[in-house]
Amino acid sequence: MAATSEDDSLYPIAVLIDELRNEDTQLRLNSIKKLSTIALALGVERTRAELIPFLTDTIEDEDEVLWALAEQLGNFIPLVGGPEYASCLLPPLENLATVEETVVREKATESLRMIAGDHSPADIEKHFAPLVKRLSQGDWFTSRTSACGLYAVCYPHVSVALKSELRMMFKCLCTDDTPMVRRAAASKIGEFAKVVEMEHLKGEIIPLFNSLANDEQFSQDSVRLLAVEAGITIAGLLTESDIESLLLPMFRSAASDKSWRVRFMIADKFIDLQTAVGPTITKNHLVFHFSGLLKDVEAEVRASAANKIKEFCTNLPADIQEAVIMPNILPAVKELVCDTNQHVKAALASVIMGLSPIMGKDNTIQHLLPLFLILLKDEHSDVRLNIISNLDSVNKVIGIHQLSQSLLPAIVELAEDPKWRVRLAIIEHMPLLAEQLGVEFFDEKLNSLCMSWLVDGVFAIRSAATSNLKRLVSIFGLEWAQNTVITKVLSMARDPNYLHRMTTLFAINVLAEVCPPDVIAKFMVPVISNLAADAVPNVRFNVAKTMALIVPSLDSHTIEFQIKPCLTKLHEDEDMDVKYFADEALVLCH
Repeated sequence: MAATSEDDSLYPIAVLIDELRNEDTQLRLNSIKKLSTIALALGVERTRAELIPFLTDTIEDEDEVLWALAEQLGNFIPLVGGPEYASCLLPPLENLATVEETVVREKATESLRMIAGDHSPADIEKHFAPLVKRLSQGDWFTSRTSACGLYAVCYPHVSVALKSELRMMFKCLCTDDTPMVRRAAASKIGEFAKVVEMEHLKGEIIPLFNSLANDEQFSQDSVRLLAVEAGITIAGLLTESDIESLLLPMFRSAASDKSWRVRFMIADKFIDLQTAVGPTITKNHLVFHFSGLLKDVEAEVRASAANKIKEFCTNLPADIQEAVIMPNILPAVKELVCDTNQHVKAALASVIMGLSPIMGKDNTIQHLLPLFLILLKDEHSDVRLNIISNLDSVNKVIGIHQLSQSLLPAIVELAEDPKWRVRLAIIEHMPLLAEQLGVEFFDEKLNSLCMSWLVDGVFAIRSAATSNLKRLVSIFGLEWAQNTVITKVLSMARDPNYLHRMTTLFAINVLAEVCPPDVIAKFMVPVISNLAADAVPNVRFNVAKTMALIVPSLDSHTIEFQIKPCLTKLHEDEDMDVKYFADEALVLCH
């Protein structure tokens, strides 16, 4: 009986293993995803003795299956008996690290790196380091590219003699004839540099890095652009004097590389580079190159550099900010404002306002305000949007009075922009302006503008304008609302355009949230009741929806004698939607 029970328990395992051999790719993939179940059922000894060798031979398969296998094996250490048996997982992963498909190799390398951490130093030297050697010396470039990602996890745990051998092998990979291998080496040399002793870093790794950074063989800009990121990592390990003598020539070369992709990479990583090299080298050397990238012939490079202007200037020491920005950065910024490329100007517009706190009030008024105005009037809507969206940083520096004199006319002009998204951006920033302008200035300059948005031809604008009213009432108070807003909003109920009559109801919905019950009952309920007899069904069912919203704020007398009769009449409406919403509102009344 015991034997029969054991056979029964192993039957599902046999099925799963058969599925691994099945011609149907999906069945094999499903089986691979259940590998942990198979291993648990088999036990650690049979997993090591039977399942792992079987998987080692399962190398000829679809890429999707192999990727899933590589992923599973990275989490298999508990299923083979723990860290002391981790080395039994190396053969199948080694095979997977040599396949042609890149994503499979990358996943196998990732799993090898994971299980390397569970190897003892003795096992690293006995099992893992030989695997790295075999992959590094493989005939096919696929194995050599995978090897590049394993040096950093292997090197710290081996003997001095083996470390020397590993450095020599990594050197061979950096000078490999195949560009794909050099690319892989360039992408991993930074992490390898972190674990190499300082003397070998300076004497061996940095010369290798510089050869990759100047890789001209077959015009491999892909190798050089990967070297940029590695160079920044290495710079973080060195002193300023070492950076200046060992790495600075490479960074200079990259900033003026003949390939725009390399220049783009250094522009994209410029803040990381600035942080890695420190303020002195930044001031003495990087400022010139940053200014050059802002004037690059390629729009993609200029846009990337422009995105970094605010952060680059913020990171400069406070005592040299003005001295660096005024002669070096500001002239380039002035050129970018009139750039022929829309994306460059949009990138600049998203950060230029952030220069105000750095440059101070006087410089902002003299130098930056004219540039803001140019960008505010740009023909491209995304450029204008980016300026509007960052007005608050300028307010804090120059004050609302100066802002209203210089930028407000342009903002009012944009409020009537043909593109509705630009108008929408203005609406969203109106409460901010209102709060700082004060009620008198707002009523004089902007109130009529806010009311005009309520009858805009675009629903999104009308909707945003109603929400805007609620925020304005919260800022200026109920008395202002009664004297200025509520009367104007309620008068729209008599507008011949039914969309405007509906906007009255939408505005009441949001104003009711900030108005007391007596104001709602006195001013709003009569208007809502009148609209219940509107000729347009859309208006009538929105009346029912509005009544449902305001019922919780009203006293029982108003509900009984004004709301209920109105809803009862709507309940008998010939339009089905009107009846539906009226019924819902009546339930709330009860």
